[in-house]
Amino acid sequence: MKISATIITFNEQKNIARAIESLRCFDEVVVVDSGSVDRTVEIAERLGARVIEHPWEGFAKQKNFAAEQARHDWIFSIDADESLSEALEGEIWQLRKSGPAYDAYTVPRLAQYLGRWILHSGWYPDRKIRLYDRRKGRWTGSWVHESVTVDGTVGHLQSNLLHYTCDSLTQHLETMNRYTTLAAEQLVAERVRIGWRHLLLDPPWTFLRTYVLQRGFLDGVEGLAIAYMAALYNFVKYAKARFMNPAR
Repeated sequence: MKISATIITFNEQKNIARAIESLRCFDEVVVVDSGSVDRTVEIAERLGARVIEHPWEGFAKQKNFAAEQARHDWIFSIDADESLSEALEGEIWQLRKSGPAYDAYTVPRLAQYLGRWILHSGWYPDRKIRLYDRRKGRWTGSWVHESVTVDGTVGHLQSNLLHYTCDSLTQHLETMNRYTTLAAEQLVAERVRIGWRHLLLDPPWTFLRTYVLQRGFLDGVEGLAIAYMAALYNFVKYAKARFMNPAR
């Protein structure tokens, strides 16, 4: 079982080494870079990755392009701010020996936020399809929250993919600003009418769901921050969409 690992990058010099160094169990690493002006490309090439420059087309299209450049049909797609745990690496080595029983596999993602591993708040296990046969699966999604759609069977790996999210609230706010703009543009494109319910009720409901129903309070002060930021994300997303739409 031959597997290609793929990563899409833009100015990821802080993360790219950790990601690539965790990919020892794969036959090649393909990095598709969309014009980084930092040391991302230099670091990736030094660590043995095959780097391809490609203009940004959106998350799903960029990841599909990366899969198309791979030498092997089985793809493990990883983001630059992620890395394999040792347990997941061992599980993939075992899968390679035994051969695949499914056309794609999900992995649980364990996120580190403000230096703490988050086990609640709706963040874990956050299963995503990351290992798939490109003949049976493709990335879909025009804006944000892209995912792999599989025409076939899906199995589940048990070990964690480690996701290194925000080191500070400032970084979280900067990321939120980018993603709420994309999410708002999607709402406008889909002609979703934004009413007062979205602005007044959805944010507090999001906080309640995250902090209480999804037990974010067990994640300490970091869980409280996650709940507040999730509520703020919803408000900003809807507010941006409302002001983008001239027919509001």
